[in-house]
This record gives sequence, C-alpha cells and structure tokens, in this order.
Amino acid sequence: MSYRDFVSEKRRLTILRYLTEENGYSANDSVMHSVVEHFGFNCSRDVVRGDFAWLRDLGLVSVEEVSDDVHLAKITQRGIDVAKGNARVAGVARPSPGN
Repeated sequence: MSYRDFVSEKRRLTILRYLTEENGYSANDSVMHSVVEHFGFNCSRDVVRGDFAWLRDLGLVSVEEVSDDVHLAKITQRGIDVAKGNARVAGVARPSPGN
C-alpha cells in the first residue's frame, strides 16, 4: 500500500467517525474540510468532495448537492458499521481497538 492510499483510508475513516457523532449524522463539505485538517490531513475541499463521492458509491454515506458550493454528506447504517469496526470496506481504515 502506498503512503497516499494509507492517508486516504485514514481520512475516510475520520469522515465516517465524525458523521457518527454529529447531530443529524451529517455535515457539509466546508465543515468536514475543517475537521480533516484539524486531524492533520492537509487537503483541499475538492478532496473532501471526492471522498464524499467515493463513500457514497460504496453506500456508506448519501450526498446532497445543496448548491454548487455546498455538498452535504449523511452517514448510512452501513457507514456507521464501518466507522465502529463492525464491518470492513477496502479503502477505509479500520478503527484501532478501543476507539
């Protein structure tokens, strides 16, 4: 696995875990960009939108395009299972034990 893939997997897990804790189980791409940067993932909002689309394609989130500038992701039950480590999906890091 490349370093880039490793970082992408960790970033996607961070997105899913954040959505499980957020009221309404959703967040827009602007908020999520701030979240992933807070956790040390230096990336653009386009990368976050790409992760939203990738996660949507696997059924882990739904994505609503509120406007051209705002995309809203909401976690699905399958996404919650992956975020908690109860299910595994290639391309998303598995949470560490006890987390």
